[in-house]
Amino acid sequence: MILKGSQRSGGKQLAYHLLKSENEHVNVHEVRGFISDDLKEAFEETYAISKGTQCKQYLFSLSLNPPQQEKIPVEVFEKAVEKIEDKLGLKDQPRAIVFHEKEGRRHAHVVWSRIDEENMKAINLPFYKNRLNELAKELYLEHGWDLPKGFSDPLLKDPLNFNQAEWQQAMRTGRDPREIKHVFQEAWRQSDGRKALNSALEEYGFKLARGDSVNTGPKLSHFTS
Repeated sequence: MILKGSQRSGGKQLAYHLLKSENEHVNVHEVRGFISDDLKEAFEETYAISKGTQCKQYLFSLSLNPPQQEKIPVEVFEKAVEKIEDKLGLKDQPRAIVFHEKEGRRHAHVVWSRIDEENMKAINLPFYKNRLNELAKELYLEHGWDLPKGFSDPLLKDPLNFNQAEWQQAMRTGRDPREIKHVFQEAWRQSDGRKALNSALEEYGFKLARGDSVNTGPKLSHFTS
C-alpha cells in the first residue's frame, strides 16, 4: 500500500479533516495513549505538551492507501501500522487510527504524537520518506499485490518464504526474490507467446536463453545496461 507521511502542527484542523465524511464512512478505530478518547481533545493535549519543548510540528500524520482493486481487512492495516512505528521509532507513542471507507474500499489514517513526554523532547524522524517507501514496497511484495512501476528495482534482500534455488537466483541478479517472482508472473500473464514473454522480461533486465545441452529447455539470464 502507498504510505504518505508528514510532520505537522495544526492538530485541531487535522482532527476536523479526519472526521468529516465527504460521502465516506468514518470510523475512529483507536485512540491510544492520550488522556481523552476524543480525537480533537487528544491532539490538543499533544499540542499543550509540546509547548514545553522546542517542537513546532508535534504530530506525525500518515495515510495508508491499498491498491485500488483490493479490499483490505482491518487486521492487515493494524499489522502495517505496527511495522511502520517500529521502523520510524514511534513505538508506544500516543496514536490514533481512523478508517475511511467508500463503496467497500477502506483506507486508513494514523496520527502519532512526536513528543517524548518522559524526556520532554520531540522524536527525530530522519529519512522517514525513504523508510516509508521501503516499507510500502515490502507490503506490496508480502501480500502479492501488483507492484507499482516506481517500486520495481532491487535491494530488499529478504530470503523469507523462498527455497534455496530461488534465493540463489536472486543473489546472482541482485534482485529481491519476491520481486523476481512477481516480474515473472506478470510477464507470463501479459504474454501470448515466447516473443512477447521475452519482451516483457527485458523491461526488467531479464531475457530468455536456451541451455547448452540437448535436453535443456529455455533458461532465464540477467543483463545490465
